[in-house]
Amino acid sequence: MKISKTWKAVVGGLAAGAAAAATAVQDGTVTASEGVTIVLAILGAYGVTWAVPNRQTATPPRDQ
Repeated sequence: MKISKTWKAVVGGLAAGAAAAATAVQDGTVTASEGVTIVLAILGAYGVTWAVPNRQTATPPRDQ
Protein backbone atom coordinates (compact mmCIF):
# COMPACT_ATOMS: atom_id res chain seq x y z
CA MET A 1 0.00 0.00 0.00
CA LYS A 2 1.42 3.36 -1.02
CA ILE A 3 0.46 6.34 1.09
CA SER A 4 1.76 9.70 0.04
CA LYS A 5 3.71 11.85 2.45
CA THR A 6 0.95 14.46 2.43
CA TRP A 7 -1.88 12.08 3.34
CA LYS A 8 0.23 10.47 6.04
CA ALA A 9 0.77 13.89 7.62
CA VAL A 10 -2.90 14.88 7.29
CA VAL A 11 -4.08 11.69 9.00
CA GLY A 12 -1.50 12.13 11.77
CA GLY A 13 -2.60 15.71 12.34
CA LEU A 14 -6.28 14.77 12.44
CA ALA A 15 -5.62 11.97 14.92
CA ALA A 16 -3.69 14.27 17.24
CA GLY A 17 -6.32 16.99 16.93
CA ALA A 18 -9.12 14.54 17.67
CA ALA A 19 -7.33 13.29 20.77
CA ALA A 20 -6.71 16.82 22.03
CA ALA A 21 -10.30 17.85 21.26
CA ALA A 22 -11.72 14.80 23.06
CA THR A 23 -9.73 15.74 26.14
CA ALA A 24 -10.75 19.40 25.89
CA VAL A 25 -14.50 18.74 25.78
CA GLN A 26 -14.56 16.52 28.87
CA ASP A 27 -15.91 19.41 30.95
CA GLY A 28 -18.43 20.49 28.30
CA THR A 29 -16.66 23.63 27.08
CA VAL A 30 -13.55 24.44 25.10
CA THR A 31 -11.56 27.38 26.44
CA ALA A 32 -9.21 29.51 24.38
CA SER A 33 -6.15 27.78 25.81
CA GLU A 34 -7.63 24.38 24.99
CA GLY A 35 -8.31 25.59 21.45
CA VAL A 36 -4.70 26.68 21.12
CA THR A 37 -3.60 23.27 22.42
CA ILE A 38 -5.75 21.53 19.80
CA VAL A 39 -4.29 23.65 16.99
CA LEU A 40 -0.73 23.11 18.22
CA ALA A 41 -1.32 19.35 18.46
CA ILE A 42 -2.54 19.29 14.85
CA LEU A 43 0.33 21.41 13.54
CA GLY A 44 2.94 19.58 15.61
CA ALA A 45 1.80 16.14 14.49
CA TYR A 46 1.53 17.34 10.90
CA GLY A 47 5.07 18.72 10.93
CA VAL A 48 6.66 15.73 12.64
CA THR A 49 4.85 13.24 10.42
CA TRP A 50 5.79 15.23 7.32
CA ALA A 51 9.46 15.22 8.35
CA VAL A 52 9.67 11.44 8.79
CA PRO A 53 10.23 9.81 5.39
CA ASN A 54 8.14 6.89 4.22
CA ARG A 55 9.86 3.53 4.34
CA GLN A 56 11.20 2.51 0.95
CA THR A 57 9.79 -0.76 -0.32
CA ALA A 58 12.25 -3.32 -1.59
CA THR A 59 12.07 -3.82 -5.31
CA PRO A 60 12.23 -7.42 -6.46
CA PRO A 61 15.26 -8.38 -8.55
CA ARG A 62 14.74 -8.38 -12.29
CA ASP A 63 14.98 -11.78 -13.96
CA GLN A 64 17.20 -11.75 -17.02
